[in-house]
Amino acid sequence: MENSGLLIVISGPSGAGKGTICKALLEKDPSIHVSVSATTRAPRMGEVHGENYYFLTMEEFKERLEQDQFLEYAKVYDNYYGTPKENVMEQLQRGKDVLLEIDTEGALKVKEKFPEGVFIFILPPRIEDLKRRIMNRGTESEEDIKKRLEAAKEEIQKIHEYNYGVINDDVERATLDVQSILSAEKLKTERNYQDLIEKYI
Repeated sequence: MENSGLLIVISGPSGAGKGTICKALLEKDPSIHVSVSATTRAPRMGEVHGENYYFLTMEEFKERLEQDQFLEYAKVYDNYYGTPKENVMEQLQRGKDVLLEIDTEGALKVKEKFPEGVFIFILPPRIEDLKRRIMNRGTESEEDIKKRLEAAKEEIQKIHEYNYGVINDDVERATLDVQSILSAEKLKTERNYQDLIEKYI
């Protein structure tokens, strides 16, 4: 997909700071388009359709699922969540970069359909740092913390499925690492082959 935007997929275990890095990345480059997920859960107070989520009925979601309208989807408890394909592809074809911040399972589903995406895994400096960050939230029980750490270890074992691993020991530095990755990806000849040929030959 020459001249198209980059599909940027960022994952990482809970507490690694991927959300913070995504926010910092968007502050540095507001031109990046953030993909809005669809869900069957009811809107919470203050949430706006099309901004926070696309709120769909169960019937609407399943109909779109049958029509292969999602890059990935998952059922969490009694509700479905998914990444609408049409909007992502439209933005990419317009040359805009699109950011997906999703879990490992969703990222690997996206990779099956869109292997040319840029897949970045955010890591904590050490597993002890991850535990400390989760504990500092003050919202998790000891049992929940243990479960999250076990889940994190399982997710980290899938890092070989990603193109890049970024260690978040400092948000500013980690964000710059992500920006460097995106800059390098845009210079790949496979993404610019036709333009380069036309310019020089």
